[in-house]
Amino acid sequence: MSLRLGDKPTIVVSSPEAALLFLKTHDAVFASRPRIQATELMSFGEKGIALTQYGPYWRDIRKLCSVHLFSPSKVEFYAPLRREEVGLLVESLKRSATVHEVVDLSTLLYDVIESINFKMIWGRSKDERFDMKELIQEVARLGGTFNITDYVPWLGTFDLQGITRSMKKNNKEMDKMLETIMVGHEQDTSKKQEHHKDFIDHLLSLIHDQPYSPHDEEIVAIDRTNIKAIVMDLIIAAFETTATNLDWAFSELLRNPRVMKKPQQELENVVGLDKMVEQSDVEKLNYLDMVVKETYRLHPVAPFLIPHESTEDITINGYYIKKNTRVIVNVWAWVEIPRHGQKMQKNFIQKDFLTTT
Repeated sequence: MSLRLGDKPTIVVSSPEAALLFLKTHDAVFASRPRIQATELMSFGEKGIALTQYGPYWRDIRKLCSVHLFSPSKVEFYAPLRREEVGLLVESLKRSATVHEVVDLSTLLYDVIESINFKMIWGRSKDERFDMKELIQEVARLGGTFNITDYVPWLGTFDLQGITRSMKKNNKEMDKMLETIMVGHEQDTSKKQEHHKDFIDHLLSLIHDQPYSPHDEEIVAIDRTNIKAIVMDLIIAAFETTATNLDWAFSELLRNPRVMKKPQQELENVVGLDKMVEQSDVEKLNYLDMVVKETYRLHPVAPFLIPHESTEDITINGYYIKKNTRVIVNVWAWVEIPRHGQKMQKNFIQKDFLTTT
């Protein structure tokens, strides 16, 4: 579907087959992101990963994060931390069950995700100097608010919705918080040892270790602004995806006791009742994998994903799409996509899903 949002030509993609054309077959053309006000004001001038326009900078910063933050060795490095936090959650639930106490599972899940990510990113779950949760929630709220300036740029001068003012205020507070945390890391000599390092430690070390030769392509030169933008992306991505997906997964399982018994039985058979699930167990948990995929299908965290933008003129299936056209992928519509000639129902773990996965 083609339409105009303000003065921006826009394509809405509503099927998996069409999405493959835009995001895989012609991914190089649609790899970029549209320039929006939230990216400029809250991502430190487009210095992050998720909303940065496609180009040399994005490729370099993505490579840097892949090597220094998201490599298999780094994922394994933080496994004890994840195991400890999940263990504390399980023990808390056991105590509540013993005394027949009602628990708010949504809050508990959010808290454990918050603790894991804060410790991975800056080494502690809380900091009394700042209200981290409120700042992060405000970033997510402002980033998800409809902003007329993104569609009719000349109206930005008037700030009709007050969003520009709010974004600048929030960014100033986030900048102050992140700068304080970074200075504290630089002054903390106990983190010089590798096993004490968090994400900010690793990123700060790149500032001091980066090569002087501009021809060295192994290490991307970064500064403090880059680090702040990367950390912002990590925080928002972690909270708005993991916590929400877990919340919906448990909601669906609790509403469908018959379905819930199957992953419970699988966990008992594959892992056992006397130990925790390890990363090596995950590939053997086929039904649990289906639960995760069904949760994504029925309750996508970002129903329209993050918008893309074409970097050149292109023709797809006979339709001409000009440069700088925005592409919105309507994942929510996929719930209604027919399979095997029958319309999929909005039920959790249905038969046609199990037979085609």
